[in-house]
Amino acid sequence: MEILFSKIRLFYAVFSLAMAVLTVVEAPTSMLWLAALGVTEWGYWLAPLSLLTWLPGWNRSRVGRISAWMGLAATLFLMTPLVRAGVLVQTWPDGLPVLFKDAVPRATPSSLQRAAPIVLTDLLIGVASSDVTMRSVVYATKGDQHLALDLYRQAGQPAGAGLAPGVIIVHGGSWQHGDRAELTALNRYLAARGYVVASVGYRFAPTWPFPAARDDVREAIMFLKAHAGEYGLDPHRVVLLGRSAGGQIALSLTYTASDPDIRGAIAFYTPADMNYGYEHPSNPWVLDSRSVLEAYLGGSPSQVPATYEAASPIRFVSPNTVPTLLIHGGRDELVFPAQSERLAVRLVQAQRPHYFLRLPWATHGCDAHFNGPCGQISTYVIERFLSAVTR
Repeated sequence: MEILFSKIRLFYAVFSLAMAVLTVVEAPTSMLWLAALGVTEWGYWLAPLSLLTWLPGWNRSRVGRISAWMGLAATLFLMTPLVRAGVLVQTWPDGLPVLFKDAVPRATPSSLQRAAPIVLTDLLIGVASSDVTMRSVVYATKGDQHLALDLYRQAGQPAGAGLAPGVIIVHGGSWQHGDRAELTALNRYLAARGYVVASVGYRFAPTWPFPAARDDVREAIMFLKAHAGEYGLDPHRVVLLGRSAGGQIALSLTYTASDPDIRGAIAFYTPADMNYGYEHPSNPWVLDSRSVLEAYLGGSPSQVPATYEAASPIRFVSPNTVPTLLIHGGRDELVFPAQSERLAVRLVQAQRPHYFLRLPWATHGCDAHFNGPCGQISTYVIERFLSAVTR
């Protein structure tokens, strides 16, 4: 029986350490990318489980002792994202740009702004907010397809009670799938603090290639402006926020719209240069990024060069580009951080206000855990950015 327990302990130790190493090593497959997302953002929850290798009996055999120390090593790896997040925010607030260093985020008595980039109690019990309401609204019909958005507002606030800034959320999904109901925690957080938040659905490639999705989001904004009074929205204070493919849609629209009502853009782990993305593809075992781009843009760069240019937000940075917040994980396996780095350089060259929040430990989709290191830090910066550009 003791031999059996030793084997189980060793297997558990090997598995724990193998998963924990993904906090510092890039994932080689799509399944391991999901595991990497888990250990980097939920690792502080998993760390104590690795210490189960120290249950009584660990020192009775060489295998038991090896297993125990492997479990300890796994625990240390699992805590590194939180430690690295703590090191990152030690440079604040001096590291925040003048653009929004002094901005005072919106808040209510029951839904305060974040007091610090990382609040340890929020890691365990979550971020507190008051209730919000959500309703789905059809904003356009394309043939037999009804395009809808989910509208989030502060609960108990009657229509027409006051005009609030709007945040338009564009979900990701490689331009081929995804759902406007994904990652709603930030929507609810912002709505609880007085923003009108609209999460927009759009048509997918390859049936509807670029620029269909961008045009759909533009139509959603026009719809919201037309019904601004009904929804309590200030139509002259709108910010777009997109994740991954949704970030490309948001930036593409914002940078080409010449709309003074759009005050800023926020992009999580976003491909900003489609030619660069095709020339530097991700590991196909994680994501066949070239096939994704071909489906969205109708071919390769050699086949549709003008489309690749038209779909690249980096090509449209100008002296009039709106303030931009870029958020990207430093070890993103799906969309390389060089995409945001290169866009940030272009914004510097154009002398446009922006901030690039680089999270060294994080991978693609890091904000999926709203209470985790990426979720907390990005929310801290987002609400200050929103306050600065919509005041």
